Amino acid sequence: MASAGLEILGMILTVAGWLGVMVACCLPMWRVAAYIGQNIVITQIVWEGLWMSCVVQSTGQMHCRVYDSMLGLPDDLQAARALTVVSTLLGVVGIAMSVAGAKCTNCTSDPASKPRIIMAAGGTFILCGLLLLVAVCWTANGIVMDFHNPLMEDKQKREFGNSLYFGWGASCLLILGGAILTCSCSSKARGNAAPSRVEYSGVKSLSVNGYDRKDYV
Repeated sequence: MASAGLEILGMILTVAGWLGVMVACCLPMWRVAAYIGQNIVITQIVWEGLWMSCVVQSTGQMHCRVYDSMLGLPDDLQAARALTVVSTLLGVVGIAMSVAGAKCTNCTSDPASKPRIIMAAGGTFILCGLLLLVAVCWTANGIVMDFHNPLMEDKQKREFGNSLYFGWGASCLLILGGAILTCSCSSKARGNAAPSRVEYSGVKSLSVNGYDRKDYV
């Protein structure tokens, strides 16, 4: 019962983390304009995402433009885009493996198949979370380096957007959920793999009325 509860908890956390990956990937808020120095008067807000950039006017109107060329983007943004897409696809694979492991609950031909599938799904989710964490941290490091660069103009400096916080939260959920799935089935897999021991006792010979009688204990 405890193992089944851990599996359910791990699947809930990983699915929530995978949804967070998609939110972080789609929202155009990885970089937000930093209003410092002469830009203290806010007339428009600039958002930069993985796929497009948006400008929000003070009147509430928003204009978004899809990036014309992927090769023209900064290196950290290109890497973040690739890592986030791979993380999303790995999340789909992990969910499919988790569903396959759940369907194999009543497997009788190979009772050790479910723990192996669940453990593989947990490892996939952990890898998914690590890839997203690398993408978010790489982007955040580039923002910090540009913000403290004295050669860059104030209007070109950026701050952390909401997508980065979604990415950090999603990566934590994926790593934690994947670890729970792996740990919940590791002991079960070892138990199924261990061969059963059958103890045999010796044969004692008893002599009754001149006849030998053998009892098996």
